[in-house]
Amino acid sequence: MTTSALVVDDEVDLCRLMQITLTKMGIKSDVAYTLAQARSYWQDNTYDFCLTDLKLPDGSGLELVKEISNSSNTPIAVITAHGSMDLAIEALKLGAFDFVNKPLELPRLRQLVENALKVIHQDNEAQATPESSPEQKMLDARLIGDSAVMHPLKNTILKLARSQAPVFLSGASGTGKEVVARLIHDLSPRRDGSFVPVNCGAIPSELMESEFFGHKKGSFTGAVADKQGLFQQANGGTLFLDEVADLPLAMQVKLLRAIQEKTVRAIGDTKEVPVDIRILSATHKDLSRLVQDGAFRQDLYYRINVIELKLPTLNDRRDDIPVLAEHFLAMISAEWQLETPPSLTREASERLQRHDFAGNVRELRNLLERAVTLAETSDIDISHLGLPDVNLDFEDEQSQSQPTTQTISKTPENREQALQSDSEITAVKHKQETTNLHPYRTNTQHYPSMTQRSVPNHTESSISPSDTNQEAPLNRSIQPEKNEPANLQEPLNGQLPAQGLEHYLQEQEKQLIITALKQTGWNKTQAAELLGTTFRSLRYRMKKLEIAEDQSE
Repeated sequence: MTTSALVVDDEVDLCRLMQITLTKMGIKSDVAYTLAQARSYWQDNTYDFCLTDLKLPDGSGLELVKEISNSSNTPIAVITAHGSMDLAIEALKLGAFDFVNKPLELPRLRQLVENALKVIHQDNEAQATPESSPEQKMLDARLIGDSAVMHPLKNTILKLARSQAPVFLSGASGTGKEVVARLIHDLSPRRDGSFVPVNCGAIPSELMESEFFGHKKGSFTGAVADKQGLFQQANGGTLFLDEVADLPLAMQVKLLRAIQEKTVRAIGDTKEVPVDIRILSATHKDLSRLVQDGAFRQDLYYRINVIELKLPTLNDRRDDIPVLAEHFLAMISAEWQLETPPSLTREASERLQRHDFAGNVRELRNLLERAVTLAETSDIDISHLGLPDVNLDFEDEQSQSQPTTQTISKTPENREQALQSDSEITAVKHKQETTNLHPYRTNTQHYPSMTQRSVPNHTESSISPSDTNQEAPLNRSIQPEKNEPANLQEPLNGQLPAQGLEHYLQEQEKQLIITALKQTGWNKTQAAELLGTTFRSLRYRMKKLEIAEDQSE
């Protein structure tokens, strides 16, 4: 079946040139010189793709772009005059496939048409096998998750893959921005070209121009041979600019011209070389705020942020955590060549779904790698995850007993007992008799615990005075000092913590560790012994809770 195209432009000579070029490529074309004529052709015929100028005698080409994009999946490209980049970006946002600048260059026109034909071919394959298209299979296999927020994300990725517009990926660190960028490339007509990722913050500023645009032999000291830049390496493919917010201002100007003109000039060269690339960019920073602060150029921001795709955090897709964990465990098993694939217990899986993942998917992967390393068998339990203890049943019991606790804690003695009990809730596991702050320790390892040293009164009566003097600091270590904030008290009036259970328990644990450190003069080895844990575990928890190691007085 012969491919057909609709060409819309008010310049007769340019229309004839495009028609001749399309005919040589085996494409039949109709020519319209006005917006009304283009609408008439579109209603009476069926076209595989469309080329339209943005400035027409009786209207704007943007109207045609909007009408075609809303009514069909036909690729439509726009022709824009030099200096009309704002209109071209607006057309891309409305759904245009790509754009080409005037004066028209035939190689660039042929490349645009070839990309459009690839999109048409992909659409035909998808329509032939809608349930088992290769694109859909690739998307489901590499973007794990079937939660509510993932369905619109996957649909958007499929739409973006058909376009050639620059895409800006925003989201917190660890949400999978490079995974999505590579997916957009592999699902696009540029899949046969190179995908070149680059971390803009990892390149020294003095080498940045050479890395991006290349250099000629002898152009500077140390340039012993010609070198291709990242733009040349990505020619015909996709260039992914990760952490684009870290680009220095001087480099932003040069990058803007390369994106707008689609030409680059290597250091030491005398001519510009055209490049055919698609720009994808990402950052975890607020780029609009950086523009307001003057740290990022506004014109470059609008060039790379034609279409913004915001990635959800892992906390927004908790239903995907079990299937993600299973996927990562399978990957770890294959990479580490494990004989028995590891698996999560039901309790461990439920605990992961309740965890607050600040590092998102990356944190989940690292957490599972650590758990596989520490687990003695292929079954990963809660103790191997290394997460703060959360016992919902015990929490309910504590909530129900709060009125009684508040009533009896009015006296200083009872208040100290209440504080000690609250501290033990944070430090002691519900089903263990001794304190064990180390989440990875097995039951065969025993260390002196704070609760063991805090013996009942009838036992203390049998201890000699000298022994009592030695044990006093150890027993006192579980009680906060007078000048410490009352963070260990239970919430007043029977109300739950305003910042949530996880934050409340971490604050309790932090105060316990600080109290033990102060009692031992910030000697971490002795403090670890008091807390019934190891020096390594104490260091890990101090780092996690942001307790500085140089606070000794």
